Amino acid sequence: MSTATHAPHSFGGESSLEPLRAKSGWIVALGVVYLIAGIIALGSVVLATAATVFLVGIMMLIAGIAEVINAFQVKTWGKFMLWLVLGALYIVAGFATFENPLLAAAVLTLLLGVALIASGLMRILLSLSMMHGTPWGWVMLSGIVTLLIGFVILVHWPVSSLYILGLFLGVDLVVAGAGWIGLGLGLRRAAA
Repeated sequence: MSTATHAPHSFGGESSLEPLRAKSGWIVALGVVYLIAGIIALGSVVLATAATVFLVGIMMLIAGIAEVINAFQVKTWGKFMLWLVLGALYIVAGFATFENPLLAAAVLTLLLGVALIASGLMRILLSLSMMHGTPWGWVMLSGIVTLLIGFVILVHWPVSSLYILGLFLGVDLVVAGAGWIGLGLGLRRAAA
């Protein structure tokens, strides 16, 4: 008999939920903020797309600065130049994103469509390799849905670049908000 299975502080045990139960109100409030932000994003998907592109630009600038700083930590000249050029490219791409957000949205949407098609195809192939003795149907369905979403994005590209990123952001925020609210209310009910 293992003592780990009876430990009071084991993962998923009652006592590990106590800190979360004490903060259930904050978790619900976080969920409400996410939900409101998601509804606002869905109400103006073009503005949400612009916000997404702006965020990507900021992340590219941060990554570029980190690459340049890292270049000065490298001791050999060849690797120093490689890190420096990579960092400079990220920085230029970040500024280009701010300079022309519509072009950046178009490129990001194109990449998203291609990535979804590739992911869908991989899931379909995975499901076909699982057909004997495993529940492969859900993996196949997931692959087909992902593949179709990718095709829809690419068929409507570049026009879809005006709203797809914002739509995805809005849906993600609504789903995340509902999840946080559900968790917070569940914790509150469990405490009662």
